[in-house]
Amino acid sequence: MCGILGIIGEDDVVSDLYEGLIAIQHRGQDAAGIMTYDEVFHLRKGLGLVADVFDPEALESLPGNAGIAHVRYPTVGLGGEEDAQPFFVTSPHAISMAHNGNVTNFLELREQFAAQGKGIASQCDVEVILRVFEQAFAAADPALVAVDRVAEAVAAVFREVKGSYSVVALLADTGLVAFRDPFGIKPCIMGRRKTSGKDAVAVASESVALDLLGFGNVRDLAPGEMLLVDLDRNEHFRQIAPANGHPCIFEYVYFARPDSFIDKVSVYKTRLRLGESLAAEHQRSGLPVPDVVIPVPDSARTAATTLARALGVNYREGLVKNRYIGRTFIMPGQKARQASVKRKLNSIRVEFEGKHVLIVDDSIVRGTTSRKIVQMARDAGARIVGFASYSPPLQHPCVYGIDMQTTDEFVARNRSNAEICKFIGADYLLYGTIDDLETAAGAGNTDIAHFCTACFTGHYPTGDVTAHCLGSIAEERRGSRLAISEGR
Repeated sequence: MCGILGIIGEDDVVSDLYEGLIAIQHRGQDAAGIMTYDEVFHLRKGLGLVADVFDPEALESLPGNAGIAHVRYPTVGLGGEEDAQPFFVTSPHAISMAHNGNVTNFLELREQFAAQGKGIASQCDVEVILRVFEQAFAAADPALVAVDRVAEAVAAVFREVKGSYSVVALLADTGLVAFRDPFGIKPCIMGRRKTSGKDAVAVASESVALDLLGFGNVRDLAPGEMLLVDLDRNEHFRQIAPANGHPCIFEYVYFARPDSFIDKVSVYKTRLRLGESLAAEHQRSGLPVPDVVIPVPDSARTAATTLARALGVNYREGLVKNRYIGRTFIMPGQKARQASVKRKLNSIRVEFEGKHVLIVDDSIVRGTTSRKIVQMARDAGARIVGFASYSPPLQHPCVYGIDMQTTDEFVARNRSNAEICKFIGADYLLYGTIDDLETAAGAGNTDIAHFCTACFTGHYPTGDVTAHCLGSIAEERRGSRLAISEGR
């Protein structure tokens, strides 16, 4: 899961790109990059947080009224500097590109390009999208108008590149391009901002980036849809492939900021509804009513408030987060995650001591973080420690851009509720249900017929995820993690 941003306007866009990346920093902490265009490309990218990669001198080196930007959370490769986005080619056409998602046939496409003598220079899957796009754009009839040539290139990507991806690109002498794969698994949202001339246009992974930059009149790109904003800021929309929308439901569980809308669904309201449904599940289960509900900050706060209210008990902030520590889920490597939990959270003893506490989190993946939090509650003097996840058990690899791609990632895999409870050390364990999760998200937009729930159900909507595909992706990811742990 990464974050993308693209802007075209009247004036230099680098300051807006920087501020927009800060707004979506939660989507990737491994690397950041910005490329701008003013008759030539200007690129700066590197490892680390946005504020670490871009100092005032770096920002001043990025002139131009059009640009794209990216924050990276690696799911393919080692996550080295060579994998930071955006990527670009200069011949026969100058094109720069960044994406959010995961190409499931990346290894196959990489081999195809190698056989053609066009080796891929990185482990980053956006490079194969860029190569497919560039080849099709170059092969298109030069007599075609620009939007038709771009449409042919996007159609080629949809035919050849499998998986999930939302893409933003700059084409020299053409404009800003964005497109979303036909399943619409990854979000892509566009908005407009008034200028003295034609509106400035932006596209982003989350609406919050557009909100903070003053871009209104927001709408989501449809699955299979393309947008070209030419250098005169004329907008050209094309539906390239039939839409078969399956937006990722984990966006609403964890990844997206609560102040974002994705596919017209409020992330905040979805989590409120999830807290209410979890309270109903708690009551049906016959579990004892706790003295207090305590969320794991930050994503679980919203659901915990409605859960506590529905149960008629106190809501308390018993865990304090160090805001200078990143999100543990998206850290590269299990050792980094485990070490970070100790630095990330501290308990407020008076909220635990002698009490029956119900700790609420958005999900349980590996179980190691949950176990440390339960122990933290016991060390603070809690009498009874219950643990609740407002999403159902995670059991299946995600091949679409979330870093849980092997079956050994999941504590819930082939374990009963009682066994998971014992592993994390809680007195009891409560999960939300998949039906409640889909209902909570779907209530925000009844036009969404399906969500991607693959990590919960094992149903992969693209229809091309075979056992061989899962095995290849898992093998690649295990190799990358081993290399990271060994410092290679």
